Amino acid sequence: MEEKKAVTVTALTQTAVKVITSPATFFREMPKCSGFSAPLAFMVMMGVINGLVTAALGLFDMASNPIFSTGMTMVSIVLYPFAELSRTPILSTGMVIASIMLYPLAYAVLGFAGAGLVFAVWKILGSRESYETAYCCVAYLAAFMPLTTLLLVIPYGGLLVSVALLTYLYVLISRNVHGITVKRAWLVFGLIGVVLFLMGIGADIRAQDFNKKMAGLKTTDSASLDHRSR
Repeated sequence: MEEKKAVTVTALTQTAVKVITSPATFFREMPKCSGFSAPLAFMVMMGVINGLVTAALGLFDMASNPIFSTGMTMVSIVLYPFAELSRTPILSTGMVIASIMLYPLAYAVLGFAGAGLVFAVWKILGSRESYETAYCCVAYLAAFMPLTTLLLVIPYGGLLVSVALLTYLYVLISRNVHGITVKRAWLVFGLIGVVLFLMGIGADIRAQDFNKKMAGLKTTDSASLDHRSR
């Protein structure tokens, strides 16, 4: 029996480096029955880091994913390529603090549900692996979330690069962990990526329209107040 390593910040950090620098090797050698404690702790740690990144961007009005948007719910945790679907900025210090607190909580809770959905996709594709293995795959993919958060500062292009990168990673995992052919994995996850990329573009356009309407209302209100003051 393989001895389980202690779940420490150092160990989790080393794991994150391995996932990012050599994902093919990491997922090919990833233990498939190591329990939930390590991947859950890893997901929470990445939630904290991503919350800090989002908070920092929010202070400069650059955050692409508001903490309370639909992009932070199921889709955000289920399929990482498609995590941030809108560009409404964090508007206050309170929202910055909320992002730091709620990101790790959301990752911890919704990660299980998200893994369940991806597990179903892998089962349909012919995987014989357990839900526990699927959860580990989804949890360790969280290493890329701070990167996608930074990429999504770039309008449209950032979303496209994130979708392409993380769709590739799902194909890699499908092959190296679940024994699914590359062609079949690309067909399914590529289609999912295209659909959710289009959803992201649509959400971005709606968010911009909403912001324009709000700006128009503020301008109208200001003009009305000026008129009354006279």
